Amino acid sequence: MKIAHFSDLHLLALDGVPMRRFLNKRLTGWANLRLRRHAIHRENYVRAIAREIVRMRVDHVIVTGDLTNLSLESEFELARDVLTRELAIDPGRVTIVPGNHDVYTLGSFGSRRFERYLAPWLESDVPDLAIDVGGGRFPSVKLRDHIAILGISTAVPRPPFVAAGEIGRRQLEALRRALSHPQVRQRMVVLAIHHPAVHRYTATKQMLDGLRDAPALLSLLRPLTRGLVVHGHLHRRVQSTITTGAGQILHVGATSASLHHISPDRMAGFNIYDLRDERSKRVEAMVYDPVAQSFRRESIPAES
Repeated sequence: MKIAHFSDLHLLALDGVPMRRFLNKRLTGWANLRLRRHAIHRENYVRAIAREIVRMRVDHVIVTGDLTNLSLESEFELARDVLTRELAIDPGRVTIVPGNHDVYTLGSFGSRRFERYLAPWLESDVPDLAIDVGGGRFPSVKLRDHIAILGISTAVPRPPFVAAGEIGRRQLEALRRALSHPQVRQRMVVLAIHHPAVHRYTATKQMLDGLRDAPALLSLLRPLTRGLVVHGHLHRRVQSTITTGAGQILHVGATSASLHHISPDRMAGFNIYDLRDERSKRVEAMVYDPVAQSFRRESIPAES
């Protein structure tokens, strides 16, 4: 089974948005765009990635959050347009989870904007396992051949300058039940999240930017003998290994799909995971070349 993974689209759509919509956390986000991000996040890169994924005829697609930049309705409309026009894959073959930018404000979170705009891609094969976490119902479960793809939300609205994620006790309990479900337990688990489960943050950076209940998640994964955790958030393609009580799980991040960057591990692209059987895993990156308008294969570097 071949899975494509891209993340952190950061699609921006400000036309017609009144200034009053920026009298909240969006003001700092808007300033960040003007000072830094506006020049390096490019919508056409995202569309090129979606078209390349279609051309490669993968079996499943995972998008690990931050589809939008400021969680505006116009940005969700743009994200939906990319999914329907460029990706154009049956929503049943796509797993999407939210990132912190998709619930950027309390208003976007409370209005369930992420869920309203992306509902077709959030459906689960085992809906009874999911709970309401505000931005949608998670964990989502997609059962495909020998793979169980589980999506969980780590996205919660935060004050300015804070981007930390949290799963929460209720969703952790729901994930425990999902991992124990007979249809999941007999398959290799691929867990899709936005914030990384493991990363070398300082204690302060972990509180500001990391997954605050990562230890609880790792505890749930401890019984697994095999699996794959995929994430975004770091705007880097990187891999590491989680050692469990019974084996090892590969932990892989995708860079931002819209990011123009001189560093090869940050330049826009997507990851490919070839999970041919329950024991074999091959991972690689497809890095976008905007000059040639093509993609080249690269290995995914280990976290240093």
